[in-house]
Amino acid sequence: MSAKVVDHVLESLRARGVERVFGCPGDGVDDVDGLLAAWGGVGDLPGLVRARHEEAAALEAVGYAKSGDRLGVCVAGWGPGAAHLVAGLYDAKADRVPVLALVGRTGHAAPGGAYRPESGPHALFEDVAGEFVETVTAPERLPDAIDRAITTAYARRCPTVVILPGDHQEPDHSLPGHAPATAPADTRTPLPSPDALRRVAKVLNAGERAALLVGPGAAGARAEVEELAELLGAGVAKTLLGKDVLSDELPYVTGVLGPSGTRPGYELMRDCDTLLTIGAGHPHPDFLPEPGKARSVRIDLDAQVGGARYPYAYPYEEDVVGDARATLRDLIPLIDEERRSVSREWYDEICAGVRRWDAVLAHRAALDADPLHPEHVARALDPLLPDDAVITCDTGPVATWYARHLRLRGAMRASLSGTLAVPGCAVPYAIGAKFAHPDRPVLALVGDGAMRRGGLAELVAVAGHRHDWDDPRLVVGVWNDAPDVPYAEFARSLGLTGVQVDRPEDVAAAWRAGLGAPGPALVEFRTDPAVPPLPPHATWEQVESAAAALLTGDADAVAVVRQGLKAKAQEFLPGVGRPGDDGGARESDGH
Repeated sequence: MSAKVVDHVLESLRARGVERVFGCPGDGVDDVDGLLAAWGGVGDLPGLVRARHEEAAALEAVGYAKSGDRLGVCVAGWGPGAAHLVAGLYDAKADRVPVLALVGRTGHAAPGGAYRPESGPHALFEDVAGEFVETVTAPERLPDAIDRAITTAYARRCPTVVILPGDHQEPDHSLPGHAPATAPADTRTPLPSPDALRRVAKVLNAGERAALLVGPGAAGARAEVEELAELLGAGVAKTLLGKDVLSDELPYVTGVLGPSGTRPGYELMRDCDTLLTIGAGHPHPDFLPEPGKARSVRIDLDAQVGGARYPYAYPYEEDVVGDARATLRDLIPLIDEERRSVSREWYDEICAGVRRWDAVLAHRAALDADPLHPEHVARALDPLLPDDAVITCDTGPVATWYARHLRLRGAMRASLSGTLAVPGCAVPYAIGAKFAHPDRPVLALVGDGAMRRGGLAELVAVAGHRHDWDDPRLVVGVWNDAPDVPYAEFARSLGLTGVQVDRPEDVAAAWRAGLGAPGPALVEFRTDPAVPPLPPHATWEQVESAAAALLTGDADAVAVVRQGLKAKAQEFLPGVGRPGDDGGARESDGH
């Protein structure tokens, strides 16, 4: 049986379970010939999701892969289109997400009909797709190239690229049928050796103040992480990428660790004598225990992937390769009975710190601002989130409000650009997540800068796809610090629900309106740009020093200083700063 090359690309994708491809047409791949034209005759799978820009197409594929735990596929033409893919592919590389990029390119026929490729495309992708990038120079090599690219993307959790020269996209080329493999190969070692496990257990058994740090590599091991934390009386901090690994409603979960994270997470790392990291790297080593002050071990499946695992090294005493769930199952029985009966004073201290921090956040969110306090906007959303919500978040201050105020629970999923902090990722991520979970509500949390950068164009894409989803709710929340663009009005012009808010008492109702809308909605909050996202470990002296420096600048700095000092002062209010105080409970509307 023979098949056209373009048809075979799609057959290969279908055979590997690909249901969606995110694409933007260009010179090498367009509506009237080549790859995109073939989508009209292949049935419903894989479906093509048309993006408004190539970078958005790549980010949509990343969001689809992150939220759906499956391969993301994007397609674009050569030239500027291919270059625009690179930012999204670097995001996939940094956050270890399987993504395949298919790049169309116009080639030339040499005398006698032999194919002669142009130079350039391969070099463009050599770094970002260093695990696998291949230019197809003969039709018969196409099936194998796609198959190996998909296998590599899955097995090594990375972006891969197949470059399809224009000559080979034409429908008059054909080749024998090919049956690609249907399951990705995975050669990684799932379990550490028994000796390695015993060494890890020995470290944990010797400590008294244990801390766990979990990242995306611990996904799927929720029950095991909870059991181990409770056996050790440990606190658990999470990386930004691991925010949805464990419920934030557990009393010993200290939240996100890092500059956008929490004070209890910082204190957990500062004061522990034992650290177990599970499925995580950390881009901010200053937030980990000072080397030599705590014994540390790590369990991670990625130890043997791609040489250097993370851009920032930390000197773990034991660094073992293993699947988180399977390894923890074998590790838990090795925890000594004596270790399990250690005093719970450390555990109680951690839980009290979590309650105190929540009270601090409640006070901060209730502070006056002009017109809205950005922390109030996030805190008001928290109790309204459906238990099956999928949340995407952009970079900038909004990531801090998301990290601190939203308590993930139930079946919630959440993602952001955790390593590179690619701006403008939230709305494309949300589109990808919506196609991965068409029956679940999706929320994108965005700052005004990211929304201007590309969010408006992708909002047009949202409007075009609203009838493709079983649950049409996709809510874009915009923290608008510079209200020179009428985002809600623009949404209404597309036939979407658009709500604008500038009064604190209307914030919760606005979120309800967005979540209750019959289709996609945009909720625009006019927030105060002077509210700074203070680092969780900032001391009063550091805040005063920063204030003095700012006051030598422009007049707007005065408002930033005032808000920063007010925010820091909330940590010293009566009933908040005392160890053991329960702090303030969250009200139903978060204010």
